[in-house]
Amino acid sequence: MSEARTMVRGWSLAFAMLALACAALWAAAVTAQPGGVGDTNIRAEIFADTPRIADDGSETLTLALHFTPVSDEWHGYWSNPGDAGLGMEVEWSWPQEWFGQALYPMPRTLVIGDLMNHVFEGEYAVLVPVTIPAGVDRNDLGPLRGTAEYLACTDTICVPQRAELSLTADRYAAPQFDSWRARIVPPLDSRAGFEFKGDRLRIGIPLPAASDLGQPHVFIATSEIGAGQQVVYSGVQTFLREGDLLVAEIPIRDFDVPATGPMKAMPRPEAVEGLIDLGDGRGVRFTAYPADVPLEGVKPIRGGAVPDLLPLLLGALVGGLLLNIMPCVFPILSLKAIALAKAGGDQHAARADALAYTAGIVIACSGLGIAILLLRSAGEQVGWAFQLQSPTVVVGLFLVALAITANFLGLYEVPGMAISGRGPSRGGSFTTGLLAAFVATPCTGPFMALALGAALVIPPLYGLMVFVALGIGLALPFLAVGFVPSIRNRLPRPGPWMERFRRWMAVPMGLTALALLWLVWRIGGVNFLFIVGLLGAVLVMWLFLAGKLQRKGRAGPVLVALGLAVAAALVFLPQPQEQARASASLLAPVPYSEAALSRARASGKPVFVWFTADWCVTCKVNESVAIEREATKAAFGDAGVVALRADWTLRDEEISRALTRQGAAGVPLYLWYEPGADAEQLPQVLTPDLLVQKALASARRSAAPGSSPPVPPEAR
Repeated sequence: MSEARTMVRGWSLAFAMLALACAALWAAAVTAQPGGVGDTNIRAEIFADTPRIADDGSETLTLALHFTPVSDEWHGYWSNPGDAGLGMEVEWSWPQEWFGQALYPMPRTLVIGDLMNHVFEGEYAVLVPVTIPAGVDRNDLGPLRGTAEYLACTDTICVPQRAELSLTADRYAAPQFDSWRARIVPPLDSRAGFEFKGDRLRIGIPLPAASDLGQPHVFIATSEIGAGQQVVYSGVQTFLREGDLLVAEIPIRDFDVPATGPMKAMPRPEAVEGLIDLGDGRGVRFTAYPADVPLEGVKPIRGGAVPDLLPLLLGALVGGLLLNIMPCVFPILSLKAIALAKAGGDQHAARADALAYTAGIVIACSGLGIAILLLRSAGEQVGWAFQLQSPTVVVGLFLVALAITANFLGLYEVPGMAISGRGPSRGGSFTTGLLAAFVATPCTGPFMALALGAALVIPPLYGLMVFVALGIGLALPFLAVGFVPSIRNRLPRPGPWMERFRRWMAVPMGLTALALLWLVWRIGGVNFLFIVGLLGAVLVMWLFLAGKLQRKGRAGPVLVALGLAVAAALVFLPQPQEQARASASLLAPVPYSEAALSRARASGKPVFVWFTADWCVTCKVNESVAIEREATKAAFGDAGVVALRADWTLRDEEISRALTRQGAAGVPLYLWYEPGADAEQLPQVLTPDLLVQKALASARRSAAPGSSPPVPPEAR
């Protein structure tokens, strides 16, 4: 019976190869005819994003080849079509070497008979990067034209397609480009490994142990695996896991036709490329290199297992707790100190106050988490603290900080926020918790980065649990004050000192307002700063007037009108037209881009990349302590370190994708690349000499006798 099955499978494959050869001959024949066969079954169009000029003068742009079937019965093919079909080929009017590898969305499997097909159903877009060398004038090249040849199939028939493409001026900056880019399978930044074990191709893919696997499937892009063997695309794939390493075992077999001569002598590939589909639209693109992947004896796993949440929840809890002492939280210490002081009443009131404060923080953290997860599911490249990338939100926070400063100075009173010795206010504590979480979490701290990064790739329900744990950790000190009498009894009793304390707390809140005003200037430039500063001055004058009327018992309507006026001002606030340039740096960093990082790594020199934002206090502290130092500059110069800065103050999808690949949900993030090696993540809190020591160690390695730095994958 097994021999019969083998014979049937062999004849099926032979028939498929014969059909494929006939289709290829037909395609060649019709191509020679005037006009070709056209794109009547799957239409093709070409678009391009906005061109970018790199520091070396080269111009980069990304093309989108958009394919639209005329009806649901037609499907197209991935670059490796599987057991049957044809991948797309394009002949360009510009030099072919300018065009990079085509990038695809995640295909799906379609099994017809015994044959596995890797297909796209419905409309899809393929992105192709183009780099025009420095000194080349695009006007001299003429419009970009291309001839795309591909296959359109149903379950019963295949028809070759030939589309004539022309990139015209109206096809730049297409509004759909962001959604097309979001569907492209992102690359895995870590290095994968592969080896051949008998009748199996084993691929080790670094993935967080908490990642939900769903029903995983590996699509192999490298069709030729040498040694007279081929991948059994329709075979059963086995998955094993050991810690953060996921191993896929894919069946291979000898060619059913005699594999002698040149076919048998073909060497094994130097690299194996492919995609791993994790389900629910999740997946990564990997490149694996020869390596030992020893997992004998490890029990195979099945998809759909619940991820190990305990380490993530503990990491988020501890990260939120440590956030109370991180520099990000310093601007709102006054609010937290007031909440502590207000908890000094009776036991019932103190517990109610602590619970209200905790509820405000947890709701704010989970609300931000839900917003991030929803936006990412819609294809947006956002991360933690994305709200501070909006000029309107920053202006709103500035006005709030200004209003709280005026309250602390006694210009007016806010019911529930005043601390003149009265009992705790649950409404005021809830509002304080909301504001504390919203302002205090732009930066990620120790333990928090891994948890938040994993929260963006695990199933949404589990991700939301991580954000809730973060909020509980941030509120934990105040829960302890409310529910542990021995801690509460050590706090000073309410009294006249609180009024003096409140006025002193106007100093950090005023500094917070100034920091936000500086951020307004960094985001929008001088003209935007003038408009916002004028709005702030009007707010303070209005609050001063409201305070005078308040002392006469007539301020209610004024405060309501003030709230409505501020809301209207934020809605109709003109968006900044001018954006401040990046601040000067001792290291003279190259602005981050994926192309710039590839060039830097291909240079054979050490590379340091820092991800920062003007609204991230931890980032600025690290820069003053460890980065912007003469000692760091000298050490980098001696070691030849190439520095790149990824400024995330405003939204940048390329930076967002890089953060996601590193498992980070926000900034700061610091990466160190030794020549030919993968990224090493440095601590989020840098010590003064850390970068100097890294540079000196790299210089010693390069100066060692006989040392020869490995060639990075990008330069191979």
